[in-house]
Amino acid sequence: MPKLKKPELLAPGGNLEKLKTALAHGADAVYCGLPDFSLRTRVNDFSLADIKKGLLLAHQEGKKLYITLNIIARDGHLAGLKKHVRQLRSIGPDALFIADPGVLETVKSVWPEARLSLSTQANCTNAASARFWAKQGFKRLILSRELSLKEITAIKAEAGKTEIEVFVHGALCSSYSGRCFLSDYYIGRSANLGDCAQPCRWEYEIKPAGHDKSLIIGEDSHGTYLLNSKDLCLLERLPEIIASGVDALKIEGRAKSVYYLANVIGAYRRGIDLVCSGKSKALVKKELAWLKAELLEKLNHRGYTEGFMFPNQAVMQNYEGNFPSSPWEFCGQVLSVKRVGDAYDLKIRVHNTLLATDKLEIIAPAYQLDSLDASTMRDVKTGAVISEAHGGGGERQVLIRSKQAWPAYSVLRRRL
Repeated sequence: MPKLKKPELLAPGGNLEKLKTALAHGADAVYCGLPDFSLRTRVNDFSLADIKKGLLLAHQEGKKLYITLNIIARDGHLAGLKKHVRQLRSIGPDALFIADPGVLETVKSVWPEARLSLSTQANCTNAASARFWAKQGFKRLILSRELSLKEITAIKAEAGKTEIEVFVHGALCSSYSGRCFLSDYYIGRSANLGDCAQPCRWEYEIKPAGHDKSLIIGEDSHGTYLLNSKDLCLLERLPEIIASGVDALKIEGRAKSVYYLANVIGAYRRGIDLVCSGKSKALVKKELAWLKAELLEKLNHRGYTEGFMFPNQAVMQNYEGNFPSSPWEFCGQVLSVKRVGDAYDLKIRVHNTLLATDKLEIIAPAYQLDSLDASTMRDVKTGAVISEAHGGGGERQVLIRSKQAWPAYSVLRRRL
């Protein structure tokens, strides 16, 4: 199998710890933003100081940090945006994601040299549109998730030096490219301003006019969650996607946990490297299938779909509404490692619960797996052997003995 150009792997960062986890597990770049302008109003702990720290960390590793300014803005947002862009200019992120022409004009007036990426919210779906946005100064276009690979390949062929980015994993919206009005309509929280309540995941009813009683909508034998899309997963399609020549592959999930990021980013890092290694098609196909099976079994999701990129497949909606139950639970993350004779002590921040009788698995960059002996668990302060530890607020720490020096930001899971 011939070697292919390796695309950038772009991952989400919902706070500084998630950013560090993303970088550790193989992301080439991380995207993040402040709550007011980034389509993530609630689950977003970033401050300007954190962004500056994150940028320094990324650059120390030869990686990049992008800032999202991709709200569909109203006049009230633009006045505050100028101050924000001035602050960003002083920090110097590697690019800004923009969807709204008003935001674009504001950025150009304050920071004309900024590198611009077109957000998927702008709905770029054809080569003529791509040429238009390139003339506006955009160096990269994040195409709509509604496009097929054939359409993406055609746009890339026409794009010239303009880079093309596509989504390969994460939640899908029920509305076109995420431009949804349901959340605003029902409870006054606008998805287009980063405050979506995800009404596409709700169960719906029919209520006759003038009556209090309602009927649950009966779609078919599957259930009633009419708008609830499965999650996008294109691991097994990486050879075809990379062969199209796209420049960047994007993972969705700024609201997701460090455990989710470690698993998904690690799996795609391993998959991309394998596809671009020149190894045989049979070996590549086998390992990509294994990676997808790992995410299917060991990560919570809504079921997986290949979305619009590969049409004419099984249904994209999850009509049952529930998450497939994983038999594995996130239970810890490695903070540091210290050599002790011929072995190593891993300092672990406990999440959820750790029992000395647990079957533990560690996930290290890039999706390297091994088992750990939970019976070696000790209190981090006293060194005493303990039989259980509980995460609570995420401050509990323990030591676990390992034969290998697993790096910081590796994560642990336990078999339930």
